Amino acid sequence: MAHSARRDAPELPDFSLLKRLARDQLIYLLEQLPGKKDLFIEADLMSPLDRIANVTMLKQHDVDKLYKVENTPIFSTCDQICFLIRPRIQTVKWIADTVNADKAAGKFRKYKIIFTPQKFYACETVLEEQGIYGDVSTDEWAFYLLPLDDDIISLELPEFFRDNFLEGDQRWVTTGGSALHLLHSLFGPFSKVYGIGRCAKMVYESWREQVEESEQKAQKSEIGNVFLIDRDVDFVTPLCSQVVYEGLVDDIFRIKWCVEFGPDVTTADKSMKVMLNSQDKVFSEIRNEHFSNVFGFLSQKARNLQTAYDKRRGMDIKQMRTFVSEELKGLKQEHRLLSLHIGASESMMKKKTKQDFQELLKTEHSLLEGFDIRECITYIEEHINRQVSMIDSLRLLCLLSLTENGESQSYGIEHLLTFANLRQLGLLVEQQPGDALTAMESKVGKLVNDKTAEKLTGAFSSLAKKSNFRALSKKLALVPKTGEEYDLRVPRDMAYVFSGAYIPLSCKLIEQVLERDGWTGLEEVTRMLNGNEFVVTGEAISDARFKTDSQRIILVMFLGGCSYSEISALRFLGREKGYKFIVLTTAIINSARLMEAMLDNHV
Repeated sequence: MAHSARRDAPELPDFSLLKRLARDQLIYLLEQLPGKKDLFIEADLMSPLDRIANVTMLKQHDVDKLYKVENTPIFSTCDQICFLIRPRIQTVKWIADTVNADKAAGKFRKYKIIFTPQKFYACETVLEEQGIYGDVSTDEWAFYLLPLDDDIISLELPEFFRDNFLEGDQRWVTTGGSALHLLHSLFGPFSKVYGIGRCAKMVYESWREQVEESEQKAQKSEIGNVFLIDRDVDFVTPLCSQVVYEGLVDDIFRIKWCVEFGPDVTTADKSMKVMLNSQDKVFSEIRNEHFSNVFGFLSQKARNLQTAYDKRRGMDIKQMRTFVSEELKGLKQEHRLLSLHIGASESMMKKKTKQDFQELLKTEHSLLEGFDIRECITYIEEHINRQVSMIDSLRLLCLLSLTENGESQSYGIEHLLTFANLRQLGLLVEQQPGDALTAMESKVGKLVNDKTAEKLTGAFSSLAKKSNFRALSKKLALVPKTGEEYDLRVPRDMAYVFSGAYIPLSCKLIEQVLERDGWTGLEEVTRMLNGNEFVVTGEAISDARFKTDSQRIILVMFLGGCSYSEISALRFLGREKGYKFIVLTTAIINSARLMEAMLDNHV
C-alpha cells in the first residue's frame, strides 16, 4: 500500500523443506509399528499435524482410525495403539491408566508413544512408577519447527513462556537449541549471532554444543544473522492492544493455525475456517496495515474487481473463452477473499469503534507516554467496577505497573497483588481511612478471587522491580514527540503499529543492534534490561555476492512468544532498510494469551 520500500531486498529461503523432513520422519516412526494401528493425537497437535501429514497419507501407512486424546477411557478395538503426544506428565499418566486398564481386562496389545518434539526423563519415570515401562515402546518425533508463513516459523510451544519465565523450568532450552541447530544445518552457516536475555544465552549455548557435536557440511548460507531475544526483555509490547489488521484479527477472532469466522463475517449460515497467510492475496496486502486504512483499500479493491468483471461486455467468443480460461477463476477467488475480509473488517469495526475501545486505547497511550496517570488510574478503577473484562483489567494493571516502574506508591500500585494475598491470609482486615493501601486496591476484590490473586502474585511480583520502562523509552526514543502529526497512511517508523504512540521496545532493540553491529553504545540500555547481552561472530562467508544477500536475511528468535504487531513492525523495518526478517517464535501471543498464561493451571 502506501509504504515506501527498498527494492533490493533478498529472497527468503524456502521453508517447505522443514515440513517434508518432519513428514518423512513421522512416516518412519509409524512404520516402526508395522501393521494396522489406531493413532491417538493430543489435541493441540492435530492442527499442526494436518499441515504436515493429512489423513489420507496417514492411512497409507496403516493408520486405521484417528482419535483425539481426551483423558477418558478408550474404545479402540485395534491390537496396536500409537500415541502422538507432547511430553506432559498428565498425558503420560492417562496412557499408563489406559494400559493398566487393558491388562486388568485381559487385553494384550502393542503400545507405542511418540513424544514430540522430544521426550523428557520425567515422562519415562512416570511410565516406570506406573509399572508399564516394559509394556510400551517410546520414540521422539523431532518436529521442532512449523512454518506458518513465508517469514514466520513457530515451535508451537505456548507453555515455553510460563515454564521458563514463571516456573523457572528450563526443560525447553534444549528444544530451542535444537530448533536453531536444524535451521543452521539447512540454511546456515550463520555469520553473526546477537542476543539478549538469560534464556537467549542458554539457547545459544545449547545450539553451539550441538553444532560442535555434529559436522556442518560446506554450503552457501541463506540466513546470515541471528538475533535471540527473551520475552521478559519487553513485556510492555504484548500487553498493548493491537491495531494492525492481522493483530486485530488475532485479538478478536484468535488465529490458531487458521481462523474461524462466524456467520456475521461469512454472511452464510455457518462458520468457516480460513488459512490466513501470504497465499491469500487480499490478506497479504492488508495484514500489516493500520486498521484505519483497511476499509479504503478494500473499497478500492472492490472497484478494481468490478472493472475487471466489466471487461466481459463487448467481447467476442474467442475473447470470452480466453477470459473464462485465464482470468475468471482468479477473479472469483479474489471476490470470495475480498468479501471475507470486508465481512471481518465490518465485524471488527462494530466491536472496536465503540467509545469503550477508543477510551481503552487513549488510556494505553497515556500510560506509554507517561501523561495523565491519575486519569488512567480512574479509568482502570471504573473498568474494574464495571467488570467489563477481567483479562483487560488485569492487563491494564500490569501495563500501569510496568510503565510507572512500580513507583506510583501514592496509589498503592506496587501493593495490588500482595494486597490480595494478605487478604487471603487474613493478615489484612477492613481498611481504615488513611491506610497506605488505597481504595483502588479494595476494588481488586471485585476482579480476582483468592486463587487468581495467588497466581498473579507469583507471575508479576518481580515485574515492577525489573522495569525501567520510562528511562528506556527516553533513551531509545520509543515514544514519538507529542504534538507532531502522525500520518498512519504513510508511516515514518515502527510506531504506526500502535497508532504512532509507541515503537515496540523489542523491535527498536533489534534495529539499534543491527545499525551498530553489536551492543556498543547501548551499555546503559542493557544495564536497565538486566544485561545478558552478547554478540558472537560465526563462520566467514567467502562469496562476496552471496554474503551481501545472506547478511540482509535476519532470523529473529523470540523466546516466550511474539505478537503480530511485532512481526508487522519488523516487516516495516525490513522494507525501510532492505532487510528480510524471519520470525522464529516459541508461539504467537497477544495480551489475552499472555494474561491467560499467567493464570493457567499448569501441569
